[in-house]
Amino acid sequence: MASAYSQEQIHLFLDYIGVSERYYHGPPTLELLTKLHVHTISTLPYENLSLHYNPTHNINLDPEYLYEKMVTAKRGRGGFCMEIAILYNHVLRALGFDAYTAGVKTRPRIEGVPKGDFPGWGHIVNIITFPDGSKFHSDVAFGGDGPTKPMSLAEGIIQHNLGTQQIRLAKEWLPSQAHRTESSKFWVYQYRNNPSQDWNSFYAFREIEFLQPDWEVVNHWMCTHPNSNQVRNLLVVRFFRRPTSTGDGVKQEIYAKKMLVNGTVKQNFGGRTEMVKY
Repeated sequence: MASAYSQEQIHLFLDYIGVSERYYHGPPTLELLTKLHVHTISTLPYENLSLHYNPTHNINLDPEYLYEKMVTAKRGRGGFCMEIAILYNHVLRALGFDAYTAGVKTRPRIEGVPKGDFPGWGHIVNIITFPDGSKFHSDVAFGGDGPTKPMSLAEGIIQHNLGTQQIRLAKEWLPSQAHRTESSKFWVYQYRNNPSQDWNSFYAFREIEFLQPDWEVVNHWMCTHPNSNQVRNLLVVRFFRRPTSTGDGVKQEIYAKKMLVNGTVKQNFGGRTEMVKY
């Protein structure tokens, strides 16, 4: 399926997130994917304000509506996972990337830590395949513990995230799975907040494409069910970027984040996350 966005819209989006004109017609490379990832999460905040404060308490996933809300209006708005990731997917495809969205099962936080089994579908990632066959996972809308750049879809590659946090992907069965074959394993996104800690599994996904009608079903549950994390919590996460230490002024990296979780404000400027206000 073709992207919903015109070339003019893509140019306006790239300008809005601070990507140079020289990338407008370039090939779909990992360098460009990384730049898009970093610039997107540091421009479009992860937030669910519309769900809590608009009159319908519902989220519109129409790609044109999402573009108007997050780009054209220029109000500094972002959205929750499906809003940002669907917009991002249409941008990727317009730029020539072989990209699709996949459903994700996210473990619930208990006292701030993901625990228990994996519930139903409640999150979204983009999966990108390059001409050489290599695949990458680009999650631009997971909030504070999301990856700050794309991850190779390969087992065990440890990637530095923000501050002292490390992340990786593992290939595993979920605890409640009955059908267990090599092909039924999930990719599992794992993190640890420093190298001395054990790995903890946060979410799981498979390489199965979700279409727009699938996301409408997930969106309805996320916006209406009393057990939905989005219904129960007000969330805003903003990442900050800066030029990398290479000094070329072109490559950017994520170096900090600020978060609002209900009435609590937290921040991380390269070390550990600390509470600012409660």
